[in-house]
Amino acid sequence: MEYFDNIKKQAGKPVQINIKNRKITRDNFTCIAGPCTIENYEDLFKIATNLKKIGIEFFRGGTYKMRTSPYDFQGLKEQGLKYIYKVSNELEMISVSEVICAQDVNLMSQYVDILQVGTRNMYNYSLLRELGKISNPVILKRGMSSTIKEWLLAAEHIIEAGNPNVILCERGIRTFENYTRYTLDISAIQAVKNLSNLPVIVDPSHSSGRRDMIESLSLAAVAAGADGLLIETHFSPDETICDSKQTIDLEMLEKILSKTKNIVKVR
Repeated sequence: MEYFDNIKKQAGKPVQINIKNRKITRDNFTCIAGPCTIENYEDLFKIATNLKKIGIEFFRGGTYKMRTSPYDFQGLKEQGLKYIYKVSNELEMISVSEVICAQDVNLMSQYVDILQVGTRNMYNYSLLRELGKISNPVILKRGMSSTIKEWLLAAEHIIEAGNPNVILCERGIRTFENYTRYTLDISAIQAVKNLSNLPVIVDPSHSSGRRDMIESLSLAAVAAGADGLLIETHFSPDETICDSKQTIDLEMLEKILSKTKNIVKVR
């Protein structure tokens, strides 16, 4: 309890992250959407164009992929970075992509606006320290088996190294339940907002692993106080190489956004 008491005292005014004339903060709601992985330039451009039409300014796309099996698609790597950079510039949108090792930080920071740390890398402190040396905002996903204290301390590794632009992302934790891919910890949203001054977003895609649950989990997260959502989206989800079962189409995303706007107004 001493740690939580101290960190609560240190948490000051909520952090506002400014990037390309947009902001991510607790005062406005942010939605980040796009494919799990970039497969080619044409599809990425098509997805991002449609996202922009429905009012989304942040798009995601994996370039380097951490896969459980070494035989699964590992991403387009540097070619994917060139695609995401081109699309973000052409459409004047903000790009998000996962960085998987410290050696890639400098390269990725030149191509991608916001770098994401996945659940497996939350404990990769050498990576976190490298991210502290750049100015790009960082989305830090909670480790699948981490406590809230460990998650917040991981964020402090980035902040103490010099980068205060950290966004926390609850993405579900590993429990004994196996109907869903992980268990979304709704209580963590308010707990972290009590203890920290960082924005908190939620990833309903990885927490459930089930397309039919994305809408309900998204609405629950927003009602619980989430400052944003990170949702895997594609114009043809069943045809994607990676994570097709948890990817929704653009029509469903638009439906979710319409409902979340009403929840944000009354919370």
